[in-house]
Amino acid sequence: MIVVSDTSVITSLIHIGHLDLLQKLHGKILIPPVVQQELFRAHQALPAFLEVRDAADRQMVARLEAELDLGEAEAIVLAKETKADLLLIDEKLGRRVAAREGVRIAGLLALLVEAKHRRLIKSVREFVGQLESNAGFRVSDAVKSESFREANE
Repeated sequence: MIVVSDTSVITSLIHIGHLDLLQKLHGKILIPPVVQQELFRAHQALPAFLEVRDAADRQMVARLEAELDLGEAEAIVLAKETKADLLLIDEKLGRRVAAREGVRIAGLLALLVEAKHRRLIKSVREFVGQLESNAGFRVSDAVKSESFREANE
């Protein structure tokens, strides 16, 4: 399975000390260089399972950058170029653009629900509480409720 990520999912998991969850779920994660740079601004070291790979189509990156920040644009292009099975992205506009570009997306809450189903975590609700308290994570009550329902909580 090929998985690409932008910055937000990785940063949120680092803030609560559970980046390993991403590796347990998906093994290697591809990130564009600009995402690596964004991560290094806030974090001193990154694990080896985050593999940096360039998005080659600079014209498409420029086109998407008119709507999104560079990290999101490069992540979407990289996902398209690698025919990724999944793009990890939380920002609403980025998700909308990725879907428009034909990229399958998932956010952090979907990952937590998957982790719960695979018995890697005990409670999505507990993780969401940590994310809100320690990582500045914000999501609508409706999205949280749906995630809790999917996790049988």
